Amino acid sequence: MKLRRTATAFAAAVLACMSILVQARPPMQDQGLQDREMALAAQLRCVVCQNQTVAESRAPMAEDMRLQIRSQLEQGRSNDQVIAFFEQRYGAFVRYNPPWKPSTWLLWIGPFFVALGGLALLRRTLRRTRTSDAPLTPQQRDRARQWLDSVSKEENQ
Repeated sequence: MKLRRTATAFAAAVLACMSILVQARPPMQDQGLQDREMALAAQLRCVVCQNQTVAESRAPMAEDMRLQIRSQLEQGRSNDQVIAFFEQRYGAFVRYNPPWKPSTWLLWIGPFFVALGGLALLRRTLRRTRTSDAPLTPQQRDRARQWLDSVSKEENQ
């Protein structure tokens, strides 16, 4: 039993060390290129997470995308060329802030249409459930008095 725990702890330590080594990548020599890499990674969406930028995500795909950005910058490509490469591969959705053009209008306007539709539905529902301001009938007044009398008697006891 003790040997099993020791082996498990050793295996966990080896895996932890391996994961650190896999994630480590050599630093860029040029600080300017490293700044450009981080700026570009902040502009691109992780295609796995979709709610994080490539710079924020720790998914393996985001790591691959960062390495691809670095590789292209080291080859002398401009920021626009790197973004165009990812757009060609993954579509305009890969940009964290997609450009305003006909193919992305739904991405920009869609949430507003959904919100307006929700407000219209809420308004319609509230109009249907609104009570009328008509005076009570004598029968309704009698029922209300009986109910109020019974509630006040219960409270007094």
